[in-house]
Amino acid sequence: MIRTGQQYIDSIRDGRMVYVNGERVRDVPSHPMFKPLVDIRARIYDMQHEAATRDVMAYRDSVTGETCAVGNKLPYTQEDWHAKRRATETVLDEVGGVVTRVGDETVGEMWSLYDGQDVLNEVDPQFSANIKRHIDRTIQADPFHVSANTDPKGDRSKRPQEQDPDMLLHVVKETDAGIVVRGAKYETAAAYANQAFTKPTIANWGDSQLSDYAVGFICDLGSPNLKFICRTGFAGRAPVEDYPLSNKFDEVDTLVIFDDVLIPWENVLFYRHTKAATFIRATLHRYSAFAFTQRNLKLADMMIGAALLNARQTGLDKQQAVQEKLATLAVYREGINAHLTAAIATAERSPAGLLMPNQSLLFTGRVLACSQLHEMMHIARELCGGQICVTPDAAAFRHPETAPWLEKFYSVNDNWKADDRRKLLAFARDLLNSDYAGHRLTFQLFAQSPPFAHLAAVYRNFDWDATAETVVKSASLSENVLGRAPAPNSSKAPA
Repeated sequence: MIRTGQQYIDSIRDGRMVYVNGERVRDVPSHPMFKPLVDIRARIYDMQHEAATRDVMAYRDSVTGETCAVGNKLPYTQEDWHAKRRATETVLDEVGGVVTRVGDETVGEMWSLYDGQDVLNEVDPQFSANIKRHIDRTIQADPFHVSANTDPKGDRSKRPQEQDPDMLLHVVKETDAGIVVRGAKYETAAAYANQAFTKPTIANWGDSQLSDYAVGFICDLGSPNLKFICRTGFAGRAPVEDYPLSNKFDEVDTLVIFDDVLIPWENVLFYRHTKAATFIRATLHRYSAFAFTQRNLKLADMMIGAALLNARQTGLDKQQAVQEKLATLAVYREGINAHLTAAIATAERSPAGLLMPNQSLLFTGRVLACSQLHEMMHIARELCGGQICVTPDAAAFRHPETAPWLEKFYSVNDNWKADDRRKLLAFARDLLNSDYAGHRLTFQLFAQSPPFAHLAAVYRNFDWDATAETVVKSASLSENVLGRAPAPNSSKAPA
């Protein structure tokens, strides 16, 4: 059944070895670096129970009769996707910001495995049975599920076997109970999650058909011999009033050390077969890219809102140059929206019978959202003006000796008093100019995969033949140039 927020919090008090800022964390849920995101994830669980939001966040399973999370539901219809989009939008509106790794963006990777059962059956039919069981468990038990892609990598000009073997996660031993793995993975939110789909990075396995590095599994993040070494978070570095986003929405990234960790056989999803690993890497984001790209849509809304209010408060929104920049932001926003909407409207049936968003539209939408984000942030900075980098902190607006002066110079009119203007400028600074803003920009560029892999996904899914056939017909070319023989008694080449 769906969990409560308190049940989630209790589940991560399992004695895991978490380190941040040079200290061992004794209680993850209450630590100031993790508490903001733990509280948000707990809030999402509670929203699944509350009368105001449960109809959007949860559904009743027709087979088990249990109430389950919309985000974890296997998608079979367009309405399933509309429901997922509504649930994500409801969460982001409720918490007042953008959180990415909270489950709905990562669970879709499991559905890609579900589609790859035929490939995995070539290795071991038990692996596809494991996938089905874990998908069912995710729906029924509602764990906080995250994703692990990236290794430390080491010298990327060499094969893994030609350097320190632990640079890429690999299997060191097989036992009756399962496989023993060693190495490390970077996992956003792992320190406060329940489980991770751990899979191979984009690696050079050489010509080998079998590799100890080609392994994918579900890792219980409370397992013995795991260590979590986290980057220092942004929460608590400066007052919440001055950095409202940094203090609430920083999703802490973690280097997870696998120091001979036992993975039970029932949690192994594929192993050794490089063909399976390559297939998984190629299809990994066919579902999860939707929820990921939807976050960029919300980020665009926040940038437009901050820029628009900054322009309106001083009357600059009447100027044509300002309107043109606002329109550019709107085009970016609506471009993302159009791709997401069309990807559902023209969704495709997957090999396993699921409904996947139109792959060409989804992946081109992701490229649009990520590749133009830095330009849109700069336009928003221009529209917000230089005051986002020079405005004093909130304490100065309260100090008896400085408050009168700031009240005088930051009040614009009866609608815009100093305090509201300070809050807007602080929000815009944290959204666009802060250390957190820079981190989020990099995160959006690389969170699912690097930019070249984004474009590779487009290349694999775009309908190249349709464009070639258009030119063949328009230019009156021989159909032989398409590299395929014409169908008998037909002037058109076979599809």
